[in-house]
Amino acid sequence: MLEQFDADRWLHKLKLQEFPEPKAIHLKHPVLLCHGYGAIASLVKPSPLYDVAMLLRSHNVPAFAPNIVPYAKIETRAKEWVHSIHELTDKQPYDKVNIIAHSMGGLDMRYALSELAIAPKVASLTTISTPHHGTSLAELTLSTPDAIRDKLADFLDWMGDRVYPKTKSDSVGSAVQLTRRYITEEFNPNISDATDIPYYSYSSAVGKGTPVPIRVISRYQNNHIYDQEGINDGMVSVESSKWGQHIKTSTLSHLEQMHVSVKNDREAIFRSFWREVIEMLEAQGH
Repeated sequence: MLEQFDADRWLHKLKLQEFPEPKAIHLKHPVLLCHGYGAIASLVKPSPLYDVAMLLRSHNVPAFAPNIVPYAKIETRAKEWVHSIHELTDKQPYDKVNIIAHSMGGLDMRYALSELAIAPKVASLTTISTPHHGTSLAELTLSTPDAIRDKLADFLDWMGDRVYPKTKSDSVGSAVQLTRRYITEEFNPNISDATDIPYYSYSSAVGKGTPVPIRVISRYQNNHIYDQEGINDGMVSVESSKWGQHIKTSTLSHLEQMHVSVKNDREAIFRSFWREVIEMLEAQGH
């Protein structure tokens, strides 16, 4: 049996790296991570993008992932993000922040930059799977029978009011603002991009139409969006995610982007994706 033991192969695993620490990435400004619609991730971690913030900090990037109301209209959520920006730039030694916004958070920040006079404190806006052209998933949710929709809305609002009691939740009102009709006919025509601020975007595609499988829990939504809009991450299509300079399409589901339901063999993909995002900001001089 000892004759079959490959000592060199086993000892190779013990070989030390010269620099085993995470790569140091240098940004001129810290990162504010803006989460999207919903409170699922908040039930299992301090904030929806907390794990992302800790990952970015391991790469020498000051990153903050605050909580705001999980179910509310864009106008309400945008005001809370502006408050967070002031908390960082008025009370800490930062003059500007790089915004990385996930999902609905990207719409919140587009509104804030256009309408709430916060642009002077923002160096860049990067959106991750934001429904810049709406999502048919919101329309599917709103099309359920009234009795079911009202019960679901009551539950979501009840949950939202308990995880974030500072602001009243409005799950239905905010879902309406994620529909393709609202975004393309009301939001986009009236919300202009801020001048002198770069807008970057990332999309993602898994499940139907791709070689990457998606968890069973998200398969119905993934198939529905595919039939309506094409390849998607289980909540937002690739085409809807594009805004400003589109950087790339990743292979993480919408939940995996927040480090939710990430299997062990997908962990490296999650970490690599977020490292690439901040490396892009570093390369762009932000």
